[in-house]
Amino acid sequence: MKAKKKKVNESRLAIKLFMCLVYLVVMTILIVCSYQLFEEKKDIVPWTDVENVEDYTYITICRMSEKFAYYEDANIGIHFVIEKEETGLWHTYLIAINEDDYADYKKIIDFTYERTDREPRPKKVYGYPVIVNDELKKLAIKNISNFVPAENEVKITEDNYETYLTNSYLDTTRGQEDEFSIFLFASLLLSFFVFALLIATLFDKDKIVDKVDNTFDEGIDRARFMFERQKKKKLEKQAKQNKE
Repeated sequence: MKAKKKKVNESRLAIKLFMCLVYLVVMTILIVCSYQLFEEKKDIVPWTDVENVEDYTYITICRMSEKFAYYEDANIGIHFVIEKEETGLWHTYLIAINEDDYADYKKIIDFTYERTDREPRPKKVYGYPVIVNDELKKLAIKNISNFVPAENEVKITEDNYETYLTNSYLDTTRGQEDEFSIFLFASLLLSFFVFALLIATLFDKDKIVDKVDNTFDEGIDRARFMFERQKKKKLEKQAKQNKE
């Protein structure tokens, strides 16, 4: 009796360890997937890689103009900025800032207009793209010559506007918005569910283990019954052949 009980306990322990291992593997996969979904959700792309107005993006500015357009009701000013690549190439873009934050950009603006000889460090600004309307486009075309040096100036028209200034500006007044991700939610929910199963298997009254153990036992008993039945039929067949 003790040997049988020991064997049963060992069987239950083996099943419990195997199930816990399976749960841990599944949890690890779900956690990795959740992390990747989270990283993808908060991904910030450079301005040159923007594909739609929902992309949170940034521009690293090294030169900046005074505002050439102003939305008084929102206290937002539109400025030209220059982003310089490591290769030395530079690109002109438009950004919108809250004019209350003008002091944060003053050093770059002052250096751009040669009010100071101290070159500030480039500033990385974040926000969301906003499509340029016709009124703002006309103001940009009219004022670009006051910002870009004459020797680098390209004649900007409505036809080539998007080629040189893109069809949108960076709105820095909008912080990154957290969007609900159904896939991330589902992954986290499954992780919690599997964790609950793991805890139940470790500390509960082994209901799950009992069910698996009983299933194994029933399968083994069924297989043993079929084996004995086939063995009995074989012996009866041999006995019948011997009589003949």
